[in-house]
Amino acid sequence: MAKRYWLMKSEPDAYGWKDLVSEGEGTWDGVRNHRAANNLRAMEVGDEAFFYHSNIGKEIVGIVTISQSGLTDPSDPAGKWAAVKVKPLRKLARPVTLAKMKADPKLADMEMLRLSRLSVAEVTSQDWDYILSLAGG
Repeated sequence: MAKRYWLMKSEPDAYGWKDLVSEGEGTWDGVRNHRAANNLRAMEVGDEAFFYHSNIGKEIVGIVTISQSGLTDPSDPAGKWAAVKVKPLRKLARPVTLAKMKADPKLADMEMLRLSRLSVAEVTSQDWDYILSLAGG
């Protein structure tokens, strides 16, 4: 199956890029939205995701790879929610802000922009490449 791309939001004061880099690998859990959880379930090892700082910064700051998929969320006692493990790949040369993405008509159909409350969103390969170009490659 072809590699897929995602965007994963985290509040940097709770768990930011620096936290993930420090840990080396983190568990992406605590997602309690059905669509976002389905996106987590669809992830495969080797898929890549933008690491997005929500609330503070509101910008894509780095890229992670999915290191383990198909996990049950360890913070869910009922065992019905999904989780994955991620590893940092690289920090972006230039963060890409929410304001920049919203102002760009080329990104108007992005799932993250259409469904702004979604914490885990799919990213098309075209949007992925374009955002990377905005970030300086």
